[in-house]
Amino acid sequence: MPAVSSLTPLAVASLALLAERPMHPYEMYQLLIQRSQDQLVKVRPGSLYHTVDRLVQADFVRAVGTEREGNRPERTTYEITVEGRGALSERIAGMLGTPHHEFPQFPVAIGEAHVLDRETVLKLLGSRLEQRQSDLSSVEEQIERLEQRGLARRYWLSAEYVRATMLAEVAWLQNILGEIERGDLPWESAALQHPQRSTKDNE
Repeated sequence: MPAVSSLTPLAVASLALLAERPMHPYEMYQLLIQRSQDQLVKVRPGSLYHTVDRLVQADFVRAVGTEREGNRPERTTYEITVEGRGALSERIAGMLGTPHHEFPQFPVAIGEAHVLDRETVLKLLGSRLEQRQSDLSSVEEQIERLEQRGLARRYWLSAEYVRATMLAEVAWLQNILGEIERGDLPWESAALQHPQRSTKDNE
């Protein structure tokens, strides 16, 4: 049996869905999208089927039947096992209580943005702000739909978390863009900050 710590975020999300009730991978995929969990884990039908296969091999889930609708391919329904429930609880407890360094790219980029000139930084951060505002609107719409469906809030807390982090980033971007535009945050080009040495300096 594989180590519980090796369970990927997609595997955890898959086990959690099957802990609710038996279902087939396509239904799992639809629920992940509806609950905005695609904002947190990379969800593709192919990768989800592969993840379920690995969970079967680990004895964390098992097939309980197949069904066919019209000319569509057969769909296999899976359920979580006792071992799967134990692994799920252990993995979630470890992820929930202990912060992990996830090494996102944006903090690296913003930390080294000083190598770019002011106008480029303003343009790029402005573009990021527009995209984040669009993403935020999409999440807000998803949350509204979930509320209208009457789905218990505990099942889509991840969507609330995504909204909160997006709101924080949008506010930060708006603030930093304002500071750069007003000149409160002086922004000289990399060439001015680190002038190249002349030929004489190298002699």
